[in-house]
Amino acid sequence: MKKQTDNLFSDSIVYSLDTAKQTEYDNLLVESVLLLQISGEMTFETSSDRITTKPGNVYLVKKHQFVKTTKTPKNNEYYKALMFILKEDTLREYALEKQLETTARYNGKSNILMPESAYLKGFFDSLIPYTQNAKDIDHPLSVLKVKEAIELLLLLKPDLRYFLFDFSEPHKIDLEKFMQANFKFNVPVENFARLTGRSLAGFKRDFDKTFGMPPRHWLQNRRLTEAHFQIEKDHKRPSTIYLELGFESLSHFSYAFKKQFGYSPKEVRGGV
Repeated sequence: MKKQTDNLFSDSIVYSLDTAKQTEYDNLLVESVLLLQISGEMTFETSSDRITTKPGNVYLVKKHQFVKTTKTPKNNEYYKALMFILKEDTLREYALEKQLETTARYNGKSNILMPESAYLKGFFDSLIPYTQNAKDIDHPLSVLKVKEAIELLLLLKPDLRYFLFDFSEPHKIDLEKFMQANFKFNVPVENFARLTGRSLAGFKRDFDKTFGMPPRHWLQNRRLTEAHFQIEKDHKRPSTIYLELGFESLSHFSYAFKKQFGYSPKEVRGGV
């Protein structure tokens, strides 16, 4: 069957339809997301969680996270999901209209499974005609639908106001702890800098002080060291770990591995 890609119905609403398993590139979430899994499964991994969504699950996912995503069709059905991007300008407009406090920094869970709700189900059902007919949702309607989503989230969990209306930028955090938790994500160095609350120049300067080498060099060494451990101690196959450890191809991984250790990944496994 022919693979289909994501359909963007506005700058905030995405309908995802795939007919084959797809492991996506790692991403940096710059906006929070409300996701409904319609069919199939999506596994997404952040530095704090590894979650597999099931049909009917609704997740609220916080911005300022690295996310590694795998989409998988199940039971001979298409993979389908509907995603709302909760853009900061819309959230700010809503907070201004409602005169809500927006100065508090949120410190709770970053990935929240929403409770089952007839309200949320009805809300997502109202968008199905657009996905079935491949029609765009124009800007005014898309903003209204996002605001409706905000209203429903606050109705179900009033404390989500701290999640939704945290407009603070990432603060300067412990560099070593952050990098050890996030080295697997294959994203530009600029994104690492952003989430540690540093400029690119400041990040590179602090990185050299902390690790004694440039970021790209350290990242490759750390990923290869982890790969060696998983192959030798956990008996994992190179073909099953190279993507999750931030390498874009198996050939590149094998070349870098042999260059660093002097022998191939297969030799660690005894030629298996």
